[in-house]
Amino acid sequence: MFKKYSLYKALEIELIKESSLLVGKTLGEIAKRIAPGVPLGMLDRFAEEYLRDHGAIPSFKGYRGFPASLCISVNDVVVHGIPGNQILHEGDIVSVDCGVYKNGFHGDYAYTFAVGELPEEKKLLLERTKKSLYSGIEQAKAGNSTGDIGYAIQKYVESFGYGVVRDLCGHGVGRKLHEFPDVPNFGKRGRGELLKEGMVFCIEPMINMGTHKVFVEPDGWTVRTQDGKSSAHYEHQIAITEKGTELLSTYQYIEETIKN
Repeated sequence: MFKKYSLYKALEIELIKESSLLVGKTLGEIAKRIAPGVPLGMLDRFAEEYLRDHGAIPSFKGYRGFPASLCISVNDVVVHGIPGNQILHEGDIVSVDCGVYKNGFHGDYAYTFAVGELPEEKKLLLERTKKSLYSGIEQAKAGNSTGDIGYAIQKYVESFGYGVVRDLCGHGVGRKLHEFPDVPNFGKRGRGELLKEGMVFCIEPMINMGTHKVFVEPDGWTVRTQDGKSSAHYEHQIAITEKGTELLSTYQYIEETIKN
């Protein structure tokens, strides 16, 4: 089956970058509110109001029936957690994935936060998953393949005995929230789709402390690890341009908050 790829021009990439910047600012505000005792639903309501106040709409809300503006995934929830009355606790890790639709284009990325002080094994999982994301980004350049990205991520995290989720992957993003190409977090060098100038996509390692195997809860969304061990998830949005690889997303606002 023929897969159609969206190749974006410089002006379009700038508009995508605007949406992506608003994701970063929203996650920066969420970072200020991550603490023990905070209900996930409160974070979701805040994010929706913040996005709408900034002339955007949440990409996720209503997407294929998803009921919330953020995906909030705690501990053994890998991705697509539905925020509600659940409460954050000291020692939790929580992935917050945010999508923004503005000026006809989507921004989409995620960050995994520590709730208070973490056990050492959780700290290391976050550090290594985040580092694997940047290892993948280093391979995201014209002439390489999606397999080069996946190989870099997989090789790094499996050296620590972690499991790389295989049932979910990164994806193209722009006019639509999910476009081609798929960007797996595992693979072989030179395999997969050829990366070309004009591609815009998300790289998002989902790395489990134990097995790579996951299951979906009856709600049809919440993805959990099969062994109940924690999972971390980081995501950046990039563009392949005539000047090279450009990081459209930013963790600046998150990290400024975390340091303070």
